[in-house]
Amino acid sequence: MAEHLVTFETDGAVGIVTLRRPEKFNPLDIPMLRALEAALDEAEQAEGLRVVLLRGEGKGFCAGGDVEAWAQLSAADFQVQWVRYGHRVFDRLARLRQPTIAVLSGHALGGGLELAAACDFRVAESQVKLGFPETSIGVVPGWSGTQRAVRRFGAQVVRRMAIGGEIFLAADALQLGVVDRLVETGKAFEEARAWGEKIAERGPLATEAAKLMIGIAEGEEEAAATEALASGFIALTGDLKAGVGAFKAKQKPAFSRS
Repeated sequence: MAEHLVTFETDGAVGIVTLRRPEKFNPLDIPMLRALEAALDEAEQAEGLRVVLLRGEGKGFCAGGDVEAWAQLSAADFQVQWVRYGHRVFDRLARLRQPTIAVLSGHALGGGLELAAACDFRVAESQVKLGFPETSIGVVPGWSGTQRAVRRFGAQVVRRMAIGGEIFLAADALQLGVVDRLVETGKAFEEARAWGEKIAERGPLATEAAKLMIGIAEGEEEAAATEALASGFIALTGDLKAGVGAFKAKQKPAFSRS
């Protein structure tokens, strides 16, 4: 049943990943994280896909980590099975080759906001609330809320949410840079879809390279991204073709720096 917890579909050059636990406002547990990881892998490999939208089914985007799923875990299991695996999946989202847009048609709290922060852009409806309420129940943000969210939104904004306990309405979140576009209730997917289509019209290789370079500057991407950019450049050169051809023919390559 895990494959039905998160679905992936395509609409032209736009991919749509949907969280499907609407009865509880799409909270995340281990089966759902696994399904999300599988959907992201599918999106990464989809031919001709230029943009990925992430949304929640029903009235919520994502209620964060399912408390019932982690509350009974031992300290060791909480660290490894919950926090570390969640980081792996969120990092997978952040490093997806395509630009990503979080469609916030419902609240994004705790892990839900961390999930939205892993996307490149966020479109929020006016009724949406955003924040990190974890300390109110004696835990801390564990899926990059004190790391990636600080890089994306700024330390003081995260302090206000994670320590001060502030919950922002979407209009305030827009002013603070936590969301990128604000729309009326019921319009988030439509706005994100139109924005995704505009992004899809841009040069795909240039867009992916720009995402990697921004990630390097931001600290999201480092060694792997640098090598990916350099390797991609080399792969287009005549020198690579000459080298591979010579290797296959067991000859000395004639490089031309072209």
